[in-house]
Amino acid sequence: LQEQGSGTYGSFDDSNPPTKKMVKRKSFEEYRTFQDEWTEEFAFVERAGSAVCLICNDKIASMKRSNMKRHFDTRHATFASKYPAGDSRKKVCQELLSRVQASQQQLRVWTRQGDYNSDSFAGSLAIVRNGKPFTDGEYAKTFMLDVANELFDDLPNKDKIIKRIQDMPLLARTVRDRAVMMANQVEETQVKDIHAAPFFSLALDESTDISHLSQFSVIARYAAGDTLREESLAVLPIKGTTRGENLFKPFIEFAQEKNLPMDKLISVCTDGALCMVGKNKGFVALLRENENRPILSFHCIRHQEALSAQLRDGQLGEVMSLVIRVINFIVARALNDRQFKTLLDEVGNNYHGLLLHSNVRWLSRGKVLSRFAACLNEIWTFLEIKGIKHPELTETEWLLKFYHLVDMTEHLNQLNVKMQGIGNTVLSLQQAVFAFENKLELFIMDLETSCLLHFEKLRQFKDACTVSEPTQNFDLHPLAGFTSSLLQSFKLASKHMWTEMKKLQREDQLIIKTWNKLPVTYHTLSIAVLTIFGSTYACEQSFSHLKNIKSNLRSRLTDESLNACMKLNLTEYQPDYKAISKSMQHQKSH
Repeated sequence: LQEQGSGTYGSFDDSNPPTKKMVKRKSFEEYRTFQDEWTEEFAFVERAGSAVCLICNDKIASMKRSNMKRHFDTRHATFASKYPAGDSRKKVCQELLSRVQASQQQLRVWTRQGDYNSDSFAGSLAIVRNGKPFTDGEYAKTFMLDVANELFDDLPNKDKIIKRIQDMPLLARTVRDRAVMMANQVEETQVKDIHAAPFFSLALDESTDISHLSQFSVIARYAAGDTLREESLAVLPIKGTTRGENLFKPFIEFAQEKNLPMDKLISVCTDGALCMVGKNKGFVALLRENENRPILSFHCIRHQEALSAQLRDGQLGEVMSLVIRVINFIVARALNDRQFKTLLDEVGNNYHGLLLHSNVRWLSRGKVLSRFAACLNEIWTFLEIKGIKHPELTETEWLLKFYHLVDMTEHLNQLNVKMQGIGNTVLSLQQAVFAFENKLELFIMDLETSCLLHFEKLRQFKDACTVSEPTQNFDLHPLAGFTSSLLQSFKLASKHMWTEMKKLQREDQLIIKTWNKLPVTYHTLSIAVLTIFGSTYACEQSFSHLKNIKSNLRSRLTDESLNACMKLNLTEYQPDYKAISKSMQHQKSH
């Protein structure tokens, strides 16, 4: 080996002289190596394989003396004339080099002192989850500095605490970027858990935001270990019309982009709109065609309950219509509203005004009627003062229907509240509806026998009338007929697919941990049943968050930022922002 030579280019003896090519290559490699004298001659240093100018911080990738000389002569002629070659230039270049090394050392100290990215992630998450604008980051920082200045006044390390707060980056763009990164991490976790789950189901709904842009909410339910999760996968913006194909296209593009295991999808729950359940061009039909297999489709049971509870009887509809007219006369006119509130305060009523009715809100009718009944005496007085005649408000027959409607809507509201909330299984929802049907039969018997055990307001009115007129006779059979019509409406709605759920057995109280111990066949069947959505309540809840996040004061929020805010507000996953922070370059406040 010694005879053949060693080292980089090999040694040689007289019997094996070097060729001209070998000498040329050795000289070329040495020529491309950074030389220390170039620092004093041209103010350059080597950094990460490149030559960096100490004066302007420009980089030269090719380490050739001629390149650095050309840069120094053309760009820094003034510097060259002010500090000619020799001791003066050598001294200045050493000072420049010392400054650069001190700056690098300070950056290392900052990195060791604390993870400012992690702090800003925590602050950004708090801002987003409280529905605050991204610009509130600077306000939060100012608030913390003002409080810290007083709160830690007696601590010896007060200056260090304030310095930490000042160094925390919380500009609007920083908060927005942090929110997007945390939302992306949560999304990756969601998709990973869906891949690990045996089945998953979807709840879908569409609504319009403050900027008149249609938003398509996609909620998934799946089993992650021993936990049944209900997560918002995305809020997809729909730019044009909202037909079935317009909803299906962005959804399938999202599913392909995120690599969702569509072969595990077993059911879809919608609000029953034509764009969702249309026979040929509805979303569900297009989804079945795309997957080339049957997929269960359910109509939201809460929507069906609300449709069944509508006032189909003409006489009860007239009662509700009169109540709405009176309320509109009082509340919709500013002067009347102020005067009526003053009247309520004078008589010592517990309420301070009436409620407006809205068909959109689930519980509106029952609350409106309950408040109207509580203020009925004051309403009579106010209408007399204003000279408005509504003789029905004093008629016993009308009041019987009114108080019956108050009690019945209260029972319907109790049913509706019971079916609200996330995580309700399809079995629990259908059991609640079937139980209410049995209660309606009990209500009919209660009215026919005039016991009124389940109609508190109606019983109080009847007792008050009996005290004033003991001989007065009350015929409650028409009210029993109204309740019977409501029962028939519910039974008609029960002839849909929910009736099939009666055949399913409630296996060991529907607890997923117990089912995980059962044989595989029962385990997968149980998981499949538990993932099925019974209602689109989760979608409606997401639209409530949407209304708070994208308000009229924040209507220009981008689609990416909106989706990130929605995901962080709705998810049960906790973003691991410390892991994200470790993969980033640490930075001070900016």
